[in-house]
Amino acid sequence: MLFRLKYKWFATLLLSLCLVIIGMFALMQWSFDRGFLRYVNRLEQQRLEQLATLLEQHYPLLGDWQMLQTNPTLWRQLLRASLVEPESGELLPMAALRRHGPPEDLFARRLVLLDAKGRPVVPAGHRSCAEELRPLQVDGHLIGYLGLACQRKVALQHQLVFASEQKRAFFLIALAMAAGAALLALPLAAAMVRRVQSLAQATHQLAAGCYRVRVEAHANDELGQLARDFNALARTLEQNEQARRRWLADISHELRTPLAVLRGEIEALQDGLRPLDAAALASLQGETLRLGRLVDDLYQLSLSDLGALTYRWQTLDAVALLVQVGEEMRGAFTRAGLELCFEWPPDLTAWLRTDGDRLQQLFSNLLANSLAYTDGGGRVRVAAHRDGAELVIDVQDSAPGVPQESLPRLFERLYRVETSRSREWGGAGLGLSICRSIVEAHGGSIQARPSPLGGVWIEVRLPLQEEGR
Repeated sequence: MLFRLKYKWFATLLLSLCLVIIGMFALMQWSFDRGFLRYVNRLEQQRLEQLATLLEQHYPLLGDWQMLQTNPTLWRQLLRASLVEPESGELLPMAALRRHGPPEDLFARRLVLLDAKGRPVVPAGHRSCAEELRPLQVDGHLIGYLGLACQRKVALQHQLVFASEQKRAFFLIALAMAAGAALLALPLAAAMVRRVQSLAQATHQLAAGCYRVRVEAHANDELGQLARDFNALARTLEQNEQARRRWLADISHELRTPLAVLRGEIEALQDGLRPLDAAALASLQGETLRLGRLVDDLYQLSLSDLGALTYRWQTLDAVALLVQVGEEMRGAFTRAGLELCFEWPPDLTAWLRTDGDRLQQLFSNLLANSLAYTDGGGRVRVAAHRDGAELVIDVQDSAPGVPQESLPRLFERLYRVETSRSREWGGAGLGLSICRSIVEAHGGSIQARPSPLGGVWIEVRLPLQEEGR
């Protein structure tokens, strides 16, 4: 296929160049024919002037045009003499007229010689043949007219030979240019195919799963842009593949931990190492619930990725819903030794087009994240305000904080700052990922930054809707 493409490009380039050469050859031929014909007519006009001068010089010797009519030989001698440029001011003797070569019949047939009254002097054509008549004068007296019909095409043998030689030269030049074009088109086509071949080979490697392949993209043309787009695609696929592998490894780890705990406790009960009492059943139930929450979170994220996460849109006051969720969770904060406070104007309302359940899940996950990762005796501050056409919700907590380089990754799935991944430090790391999915479904944004309280500051922006719409 690549070789066929190479030959196609070669044929296209060669055909284009050959068409240009043929066009140039045709134009040169047309221009040469017209130019050469003008040149021939210009020479004949000079000869006509020479003949007119001879007639004016010899007319006093002839006395009138009667001698030319009765003596055709004299007329032919004058025609021969017109082929020679006389010296200025010197009258050619009659003897000199006999030494010149034979006249050209074509020139003679197109000549028009008339007397002063416009009557033909010699049988040399008709007045209508000549485009313009030259007056013949002697001492200021009109003695006749001389004219020549312009030549419409090259007809003389030596002219035809010269034109043929020029056309042959033009043809050889065009043939040489075509050969040069072929020699030039072949490496150009090969160079273009080489770049396409490089992209094709890289595409085959990419399709085979080698996402680290890259191609050179130095040119600024369309193929260079295609190469840059290919490299961007390869980088994206490589990142997605790494994320997929990390995602599978993290899911396996998260599922393996509660299953290992459940298996260990069940084996302990079977071996009689632990009595089957209420505490053992409560422990089993806790691990089962934790495993169920993890599976449910994974299911929610998978629905979000597929675009199948259902939303029942309605208009409601997000501030009132936030207060409701906060009051429901205040007891948990109190038991954990944390202070939960809300800060916004008393008359603040924020009408959103939202799904009440999803928005409640968003607020619950944000507060649960602070509850799980804030040290006892700390503080969690929830603030809200309007910023133009957006509702801004800030959730700030106290120590411990998060390293600056880890803040952008807090919304990644299964990401937790501590490397031990101990389940004592909270959930599976899916809560903030679900928050991001919900916020983006509402057309908003979410980001994390260091909190002035010493912990993490989560800022959520949601587009407002006018009340009553």
